[in-house]
This record gives sequence, structure tokens and C-alpha cells, in this order.
Amino acid sequence: MKLFNTLSGRFLLLTMLFVMLAEILIFVPSVARFREDYILSRLERAQIASLALLATDGMIEENLERELLANAEVYNVVLRRDEVRQLVLSSPIPAPIEQSYDLRDAPAWELIRDAVACLIDPENRVIRVMGSPVRQAGLLIEATMDTAPLRSAMIDYGLRILGLSALISAVTAVLLFLAVQRLLVTPIRRVVNHMTVYAEAPEDARRVIEPTASVAELREAEEALQSMQRQLTGALRQKDRLAQLGGAVAKVSHDLRNILTTAQLVADRMESSDDPMVKRAAPKLVGSISRAVGLCESTLAFGKAEELPPMLARFMLSSLVSDVVESEKLAVDGDAVEFVIDVPGSLAIRADHEQLHRVLTNLVRNARQAIEATAKPGTIEIGAGEEEEGWWIRLGDTGPGLPARAREHLFQPFQGGIRKGGTGLGLAIAAELVRGHGGRLELLKSDAEGTEFMLHLPRELGTGVNGEAH
Repeated sequence: MKLFNTLSGRFLLLTMLFVMLAEILIFVPSVARFREDYILSRLERAQIASLALLATDGMIEENLERELLANAEVYNVVLRRDEVRQLVLSSPIPAPIEQSYDLRDAPAWELIRDAVACLIDPENRVIRVMGSPVRQAGLLIEATMDTAPLRSAMIDYGLRILGLSALISAVTAVLLFLAVQRLLVTPIRRVVNHMTVYAEAPEDARRVIEPTASVAELREAEEALQSMQRQLTGALRQKDRLAQLGGAVAKVSHDLRNILTTAQLVADRMESSDDPMVKRAAPKLVGSISRAVGLCESTLAFGKAEELPPMLARFMLSSLVSDVVESEKLAVDGDAVEFVIDVPGSLAIRADHEQLHRVLTNLVRNARQAIEATAKPGTIEIGAGEEEEGWWIRLGDTGPGLPARAREHLFQPFQGGIRKGGTGLGLAIAAELVRGHGGRLELLKSDAEGTEFMLHLPRELGTGVNGEAH
């Protein structure tokens, strides 16, 4: 049934079950109490009949005696007064007495036990019951009676109790069903509807949910959903702006390259000028143009497509590190930066030579620029080694450390820029290239004493990586 597959339907069913369980727990003591009252009422009638007989000094007709016993629904009555046990009324007993029950100060569990035993026994039996006379009319009153009328009355009472219980449980369940519908199901459906509508156009800020639930837990859920939707909408807007930026840059890339190429040719000719001022300015102009060309190409390369899978080959790491360091030394002004290389000459790794060159170049260049920004001498250390899982390359510098914002968005493009005016593409590209090898690039530390990166390259090939077999 579809109803019981819903939250409301299951709550309705559970409510009815729990109410019925509660009513059953009440039912058993109620039936036991009914049995006790039934027997006491028969003893009270028997006492009235016996007192009527005693009032006539035992002078009563036999027909009247049978009528008194029939009215009390007992076979005989024994009254104990002044320590004397006296059979006051009597009639033939159709069967032997099966059981005796003393209702004076009987514990509750005993009354319940006897009531259950009476209900489950369909046979009519003769029992003796004892109790205290009302209004202190004696010490004890006894009577014998059949169990069939008692059992029939108990069953009738029980059915009425169960019917009333079923009605109460049904009404309670319906009321709770309506309450749950209003307080829980409707707000939950509202949240689901908001999620569906938002999913159709997540960039539309008007579709972000506004918390209105009065239930604390549901309101917390709505507030959490609102926060998530706002973050996602902001991220999608930023992604859209970056995509538009990439498209715009792609459209002007050809003309921009032509302009920069022409400027580079002019700058090269300026270097041959005899004017001392021109000779001093020309290298800086060439450097600025080259950096502009490099920034344009790296931006296009990042936004145009994903990097190609690495073409893996074995090579000596020391030669690659030396090449990177020699290239960076050309940009160092004097002895401002000292390079320390601790790479074993016999260490052979398997990686994409060109991509790893780009990774190390980005890391070394960032370190160099960080040191130069302090206008103080510094050191860049490059170490490498081999481990069971693969190879590691460590690069550290004595620069001023990374700013807090850079550490927060270190490997995110256009957000993790280290130096003022930087785009943050260098580290983002480096991390992407390392991930393409199945490895990882991580920041070990960054404080006032310097920054240290660690690059891990796995020995085993990952899925989707092209190259020679291991």
C-alpha cells in the first residue's frame, strides 16, 4: 500500500499500534478488576440474602430460599460471625468445587493471574469465593458459584473495552496524522520542492530557499540548505565569469600575440642601439614582454582544455633539476638567491619529462620571486629521494612564507596567487600535472622561516596514464 510507504502513513500505523499496545496493557488489569468487582457484588447479594434469612430466625420457605440464591447467582452461603462458621443458605451443588479464591487483601498480580486463567478456560467450573462482609456484618463470607456466567461477563466487558480502545486509537491516530502532515510533512515537501525548483536553475538567486519552518530541526535544515544553495550559486556565477573570461581571452589571443611579437622584435633591435639609456632599458622591456607572453599563454592553456595525459619515460632527475635551476639563475640579480641541490646523480624516475619540468619551474620561480620580494638574500633547496611507493621531491626556501589567503586557496586558479598581482595559475597547473601522474603536491609548512613543498610520484601506473610499461 502506497500510504504506508509515506512518512505520514507509517506514523499513522505506528500510532495505532502503540495506542493499541497501551490499551492492551490497560486491558488486562481492567479485566482483573472487573472479575474482582463481579465476585464481590455476588458476595454482597449473598450477604443480603443471608441477613434476610437470619432476620426471620431461619423460618423461610424453601422456594424463597432458592429465589434468594438464584438472585445472588450462588449455590450456598457461609457466614462467619463471632468465630462461628454458619451455613446460612444452601442448595445442591452440581459438581465438586474446583478452586477456592480469597479476595481479602489479594495482590494485584494474583488477581491478574486468576482473571487470565478464567478467560482461557472455556469449561464451566464450580468455585468457592471468600471475602469480607460489607459494613462489618461478620468476619468472613463464603459462597460457591459457577465460572461460566463470570467468564461470559468478562468476555463481554473485554470486547467493549477493546472496541473503545480501537475507537480511541483510530481517533488519536487520525489527529496525530493531521498534526504530522501540518508540522512535518508539509515543511519537508516544501524543502523538497525548493530543491527541485533550485536544481532547474541553480544560478538564479531568486530560487534560494527562505527558512520559514517553525520546528527548530526543520528550520536548521532549511538554513543549512539555504547556505549550501548560496555557496553553490556563487560558485556557479564565478565559474560562469571565468568561462566568459576564458572565451574573451581566446578571441583576442591571436591579435595579442601579434602585438607582443612585434614589440619583442622592436625591443631586440633596441638592444643594438648605441644609446646607453636604451641599452639599460632594453633588457627590462624584453623581460616584461616575455612575461606578458608567458602569462597570456599559461592563461589560455589553463582555460582552453585539460592537460594531456603524461607520456611516461625514465630519466635522471638530477639533469632535469639542474636545467630548471640554470634557467632560473639567469633571472637572479647577483647573488641574491643561492640554490642548493641535493639530488642523487643516480636517481632515475619515471615521469613526463616536459610536465615535471613545468612543475619544478613553477615552484622554483615562486620561491625565487618570494625571496627577491624581501630584498634580502635567501636560499632555495631542492632534494629528492626514492621510497617503496615511488619517489619524492622536496623544495624549500627561506622566503617570508605564504599569506593566509594564499594558503587557503593554494591550488585554486585565480585565487591562490602568492605575490601581488599574481594569478595563482602556476600552483594550480603544477598540482594538476602532478595529479595527472597519480601523485600529489602538498604544502608541508609555511611560516616566517620559509616555505616547503613536497611532491610525491607513485611507482605504479594509474588508470588512464599513457606511457611505457612498468
